Amino acid sequence: MGARRFAILFAGLAALAPGGCVTGGFTPSAETPAAAGPAKPGAAVANRELLLIPSPARGTDMHAYFYRPAGAGPYPLAVINHGSDEDARKRAQLPMPSFDSLTEWFLAHGYAVLLPQRPGHGETGGPYIEAQGSCEAPDYVKSGNRTADSIAAAVDFMAAKPFIRKTGIIVVGNSAGGWGALAYAARNPKNVAAVIAFAAGRGGRNHNRAGWNCAPDRLVAAAGAFGATARMPTLWLYAANDSYFAPDLSRRMADAWRAAGGKAEYDLLPATSGDGHFVIQTDGPEATWEPYVAKFVAMHPR
Repeated sequence: MGARRFAILFAGLAALAPGGCVTGGFTPSAETPAAAGPAKPGAAVANRELLLIPSPARGTDMHAYFYRPAGAGPYPLAVINHGSDEDARKRAQLPMPSFDSLTEWFLAHGYAVLLPQRPGHGETGGPYIEAQGSCEAPDYVKSGNRTADSIAAAVDFMAAKPFIRKTGIIVVGNSAGGWGALAYAARNPKNVAAVIAFAAGRGGRNHNRAGWNCAPDRLVAAAGAFGATARMPTLWLYAANDSYFAPDLSRRMADAWRAAGGKAEYDLLPATSGDGHFVIQTDGPEATWEPYVAKFVAMHPR
């Protein structure tokens, strides 16, 4: 399998254990398997396929979960990107990305969904290429750009497939993945319509202390640096009780982005029952992100 640059494995009967671990087996299928059945709440896992995607780290393929909506393609695409951790041990133990509620939302709205796992994390393994450096002098521009490199590789790979539309792609990211999505927006990729960043940032909750950020002024300055070249629309979503990036800091980042010339809609969502940093994982009545995402996506036709 490692000799192939692309592989799809279909998990028709597989199910996700808590944390997104696979409990069912995989069986090989062709590069362009048959379309999955109608998308319905809770059914996303049954339609899951596993892809191997070339990454910026030589010799390392990104493992990615891929989901198809109802009907025939080519499909519009949403790419959802996970967070990270500077601790190598924790990164190695990360399960495959799982954003069930958001994935099902996109499927219900006709989008195919890709959840890539970047180099240096979990099943993908390989070198960690997005380190931010020391807490005293982190390089948030560099780390964001390295994350963006992996996002770009996933987007370009999928956009070349006949079952995916070449334009109108929505890139979504959470935490460090959201920060990388914003860095990617600064490149104005032609096949991407818009970026949605949930709880975006780097260097939050240092030493696991709520509200304790590594060099927050550098994070704000980096947001301005990205905003200086970004011209595509972006949606920034944070919860009021985010213990990694408090409202005053997240507002400063969005303000710096806009002041530099970037387009940003910033929305502060109500506090969640758990840590607001994981608002992207909420569902049901607590998924206050839904109307904001729905309105934003509708403004950018696929």
